[in-house]
Amino acid sequence: SLGLDIDSRPATEVCATHTISPGPKGDDGEKGDPGEEGQHGKVGRMGPKGIKGDLGDIGDQGNLGKTGPIGKKGDKGEKGLPGIPGGKGKAGTVCDCGRYRKVVGQLDISVARLKTSMKFVKNGIIISSFPLCKVIAGIRETEEKFYYIVQEEKNYRESLTHCRIRGGRLAMPKDQTSNALIADYVAQSGFFRVFIGVNDLEREGQYVFTDNSPLQNYSNWREGEPSDPYGHEDCVEMLSSGRWNDTECHLTMYFVCEFVKKKK
Repeated sequence: SLGLDIDSRPATEVCATHTISPGPKGDDGEKGDPGEEGQHGKVGRMGPKGIKGDLGDIGDQGNLGKTGPIGKKGDKGEKGLPGIPGGKGKAGTVCDCGRYRKVVGQLDISVARLKTSMKFVKNGIIISSFPLCKVIAGIRETEEKFYYIVQEEKNYRESLTHCRIRGGRLAMPKDQTSNALIADYVAQSGFFRVFIGVNDLEREGQYVFTDNSPLQNYSNWREGEPSDPYGHEDCVEMLSSGRWNDTECHLTMYFVCEFVKKKK
C-alpha cells in the first residue's frame, strides 16, 4: 500500500474515468409559437383533367369583324300586296288643241325643210356630215367655193382636221370678195371672231394659207397686227369686221370651212 486513500482523490479524476448515462425521457413541453412561412416548393406535376364547370355568364359583344364577300343573288321574292289607291287628281284644264296642232304642224314643216336642205348633195359633198346642232343655218358661196360656220368651239388644229375629214379646208380668204363674204357671214351670225386658214406655224413671221401658199396678193390685218412679242401667236382669227389678228393656237372658238365647187 502506498498509503493513499482512494476516496480522498479529486472529483475531477472520477469524472474523467466514468461515463454518465442519460436520464429518463422528460414530460412534453408546451407547444411553441408558429414559425415564419417557408419558401415555396417546386411546381408539381400537372394533375388530371378536372370536371367541366358550369356555363358562365354571357360576355360583352366583341368588335365587328371584316366584311365578308358578297353572297350570291337571292331568289326573287313573292309579289307584294297591292298598295292603297291614290287620291283623286285635280281636274285638268281645257286644251286648245287646234292652236297647238297648228304650231306643231308648222314646226314639222320647218324641220322637214331644214333636214332636206342639210341632206342635199352639192358638188359631191354631203352637207349632212355636219350635225344640225353644229352648223349655223345658211350657206355662203362664191362662184368657186361655198362656206360654212361650224358652231363648235375647237382649237386651231382640231378645226383644220374637222374641215379636212369632210373634204374641205379651213377657210382661206385670198381676195377682198371672199374676205368680205366671210366677214358678213360672221357678223350676221352674231359672232365676234372665227379661225381662218392662215398661220405661221412652219416659220415664225412668215404667214401662209393652209394650202402653204404665201400671202402675196392679199391680206387684211388689223392695224398693228400681226404682233407676237412672245412668239406664241402662230394662228389667225378673223374678226366680224373682216380684219385679221394673230392669236394663240390652243384657244378654242368657232371656225369656217370652205369647199371648192365641182366644175361642170
